[in-house]
Amino acid sequence: MDPNKLNLNNLEQQQSTLEIQTKEFDYSKRAQWLRAAVLGANDGLVSTASLMMGVGAVKQDIKAMILTGFAGLVAGACSMAIGEFVSVYSQLDIEMAQIKREKLQRSNNMEGGVVQGQESKDKEKLPNPLQAAAASALAFSLGAMVPLLAASFIREYKVRLAVVVASVTLALAVFGWLGAVLGKASPIKSAARVLVGGWLAMAITFGLTKLIGASGL
Repeated sequence: MDPNKLNLNNLEQQQSTLEIQTKEFDYSKRAQWLRAAVLGANDGLVSTASLMMGVGAVKQDIKAMILTGFAGLVAGACSMAIGEFVSVYSQLDIEMAQIKREKLQRSNNMEGGVVQGQESKDKEKLPNPLQAAAASALAFSLGAMVPLLAASFIREYKVRLAVVVASVTLALAVFGWLGAVLGKASPIKSAARVLVGGWLAMAITFGLTKLIGASGL
């Protein structure tokens, strides 16, 4: 067999393998972002609903519940965004330092043009702190909107609480299922864990706030 054809076939196979690996990496990266978004939305849902249930334990006024939920949404979204920005920026600093070390090492073995081309490819893969912060804040806000919208138009106190719990239960089941699909885990077990966790958070907040309110503190 012609050695040139053999080398050409090997090169094509290597390129094909590289394309497959790149696609798998891109899918994995997207899945991680989606899973982080689902977890952020779940956090916004549970924390905001728990705050609203806590206030609802001592105040039947719809205005107080809505204002509390809105304050929780804004505070939580800002906290998530700042925390994600700081975390990703720290990761960015570490990876930039690694790129500089690798650039220095490659410069001893390669020509300058090759080094610059490799460096530009490395920088394209770096995380974006602003993008991560915006995605985190948006995901939290979307989750927090569920109990807020559920309670906004219901004046009857007991019905309002029941609707909030029902809407949060449905959203928790959906988020648990999505998280399981993205993480390649069991949807039933994942949804059950998320549901139980959300119910516990709301029940504990409601119960403790009711207890403190009844004691007159």
